[in-house]
Amino acid sequence: MTTKPTILVADDDRAIRTVLERALTRQGYEVRLTGNARTLWSWVADGEGDLVITDVVMPDENGLDLVPRIREIRPEIKIIVMSAQSTLLTAVKANERGAYEYLPKPFDLGELISVVDRALQDPTDGGQIAPGKPDEQLPLIGRSAAMQNIYRVLARLMATDLTVLITGESGTGKELVARALHDYGKRRNGPFVAINMAAIPRDLVEAELFGHERGAFTGATGRGVGRFEQAQSGTLFLDEIGDMPLDAQTRLLRVLQDGEYTTVGGRVPIKADVRIVAATHRDLGRQVKQGHFREDLYYRLNVVPVRLPPLRERAEDIPELVEHFFARGVETGLPFKSLEPPAMELLLKHTWSGNVRELENLVQRLAALYADETITAETVSNELSEGVFDGPELGEENETMSEAIERHLNRSFFTTDESLPLNGLYTRVLHEMERPLIAMTLEATRGNQIKAAEILGLNRNTLRKKIRELDIEIVRGAR
Repeated sequence: MTTKPTILVADDDRAIRTVLERALTRQGYEVRLTGNARTLWSWVADGEGDLVITDVVMPDENGLDLVPRIREIRPEIKIIVMSAQSTLLTAVKANERGAYEYLPKPFDLGELISVVDRALQDPTDGGQIAPGKPDEQLPLIGRSAAMQNIYRVLARLMATDLTVLITGESGTGKELVARALHDYGKRRNGPFVAINMAAIPRDLVEAELFGHERGAFTGATGRGVGRFEQAQSGTLFLDEIGDMPLDAQTRLLRVLQDGEYTTVGGRVPIKADVRIVAATHRDLGRQVKQGHFREDLYYRLNVVPVRLPPLRERAEDIPELVEHFFARGVETGLPFKSLEPPAMELLLKHTWSGNVRELENLVQRLAALYADETITAETVSNELSEGVFDGPELGEENETMSEAIERHLNRSFFTTDESLPLNGLYTRVLHEMERPLIAMTLEATRGNQIKAAEILGLNRNTLRKKIRELDIEIVRGAR
């Protein structure tokens, strides 16, 4: 007769214990229940149980502190950690201390059963205990339902090497997520290399990514190390992947398929031992349909999609974010500030086109420019009415092209780290204007190059040359 697996459940909430007991018993498991860590430890020390489900906050001990102790004496036993105080830091701690899985409360009962089944069938040990970082606050702030979902996904990704595609509006924190995946993941001891595809001249993208040999192109006086080589054994973050030219997309696809690449002008394949995390604010699905992004590359990158919600979808996180930004200002020498309740109400009702970055910039200005310790609603109202660089301003639909360009360039010159834009800005801006101008004209003329050349005031041969240089795909009969 086959012995039923025994599940040890520790949770100080009687209702949760009852629900788990009924559900697990129906699945054919033996279940033992306790409301404290002391009893759970006694059972484990006596060799009882095949799997542990434990809460974090219990009356006598933190469940996270119990995990490495259990793993030390019973390395084969799987531990599932649950918590109602779900933050990314909690998820990371559970992963680092050797938990098999982390689930935030409220949990989906069907999913929990699935995790239990998988854990008991998994022949590996209970999980890898990683050398953790100090218990510090991670840069992802918020306890809204939207952020809880993000933490849940990230907790599962920490122990994997899967390719991740992060989507979200500008200012939502895509690079912060990428850094968290690296800093608390399997490749934490390797380098984290970030590259913004929108900031690189199109003709230099491949050399930036893969490196180049001496003499590969004009100006290549020596061997250049690419970002793939720099990120070896670590993580390569491809920001604004939607701006990558089609020819570079082809080479990136080959790397993802074959796991190796060659430098520009080189012949010897180089093994690519990197984790790819990509991000974009664009709708890549739409770009695929328009012919601007390779469909096969899209599916290679979109192994695990992570959508970051805009700030307007998680307005309940604004008070915590404001407090965090004010506290960080104090660390940099700014005076301590707080908001009166009506001022906070104004922030909660604001649309936040620039998302968290816009909020951070506003808080920094309030801390730096105003003498009062408590910021009034009038002050906040005045700042919001003046607008910020991170999002569209009121009346944007009536602005001239010159004004629109100036507004966009503000993002390049007025950044939070006060760094100057990359060299080659003039050429890059012209390229960024030229491509959508020609592409939209071709779309409007349904691919008729003769008509498009007339509208643009270009010679037809010049237009054809531009189409080739800018990798513009012509969709005939569009619209």
